[in-house]
Amino acid sequence: MIPVFSYPTLFGDVDLEVMSVSVDGSDLPYAQISKLERTVALDHGGRSDWESATLRLRATLPDDEASGGPWSELTCLSVLTEKATNSRSSSRLSVEADGHWHGAIELVRGSHLTRATLSLAVVATVGGVAGRLIGQTRENWYVDLVATVPKRQRAIDIMEADFANGPEEWLRPFKESPWIVDTTGDTPTVYLNTGGVEGLLEILNGTGGAATEKMVRETTAAQIAHDAWTAMFHTAVADLDFDEDGTPQMPTGWKARVLRLMIPDVLPGRQLNDALYEINDRRTKGFGWSGLQTSIQYAAGRRSRLNRTLTNAARIALRGEGDEAR
Repeated sequence: MIPVFSYPTLFGDVDLEVMSVSVDGSDLPYAQISKLERTVALDHGGRSDWESATLRLRATLPDDEASGGPWSELTCLSVLTEKATNSRSSSRLSVEADGHWHGAIELVRGSHLTRATLSLAVVATVGGVAGRLIGQTRENWYVDLVATVPKRQRAIDIMEADFANGPEEWLRPFKESPWIVDTTGDTPTVYLNTGGVEGLLEILNGTGGAATEKMVRETTAAQIAHDAWTAMFHTAVADLDFDEDGTPQMPTGWKARVLRLMIPDVLPGRQLNDALYEINDRRTKGFGWSGLQTSIQYAAGRRSRLNRTLTNAARIALRGEGDEAR
């Protein structure tokens, strides 16, 4: 969703590029940096004992706007964050003779877990108020600590966390839930509660075991997937963009993929644009929205293959009862 500000902001594109990366002072091979995927893969050669990576950056701003706009004290800040560890760091870039903004930001291994997000914020004094955000990158970079190939797309992230006593305080209200689905980030994340159901994570992380253990693993995984598809659909329809006529437009990234996959089951036989218009109409105006929930649940069930998994589980359970009867 494009934010709306009550003060002037940059209209032109703000871009950020990772020019090179060094790990503990040694250059990372350029093949580990993908400008197309906007991703850096830090796991190279199986080395795991590194301490920090330095990313050298170049930012491009719409020059005329940046220099002639109704603001002062314009500053470019690169921002590195990771939600899983609640880490955040920033560094200031400086404009150089080529007209671009250059600088570097350090990623400290001990402050991150799997994948950090790198963005650029342009702040300035506007209307006498300092530190106002006037521009930012539309598409962030990812810095992946565990990937060997710089591939951007991830279907979904899976994180294990202690909801009751872990460092993520925002999970405390959900301490009695075995899992939750977070769709607020660039990649949807399922958080599995290590203090939830005793033994459940061991079963989910296992690969073998008795038939009943396999049944629990498959049905739980299908239920998690069902919850994830449902949450992702609701987030996607709540994040539609609109053209000047008020017609809903397809969002980008994973939200677009979710809608394209689920809408044929939510509103069968409808063209995608027509379906988007009706879904948004029902959601924002209230009529028919509750009735659509059944179709959304059905679509999520098809994507998660919940029916087939439950069928297999029922067969295993009935077979077990038969064996006991004999």
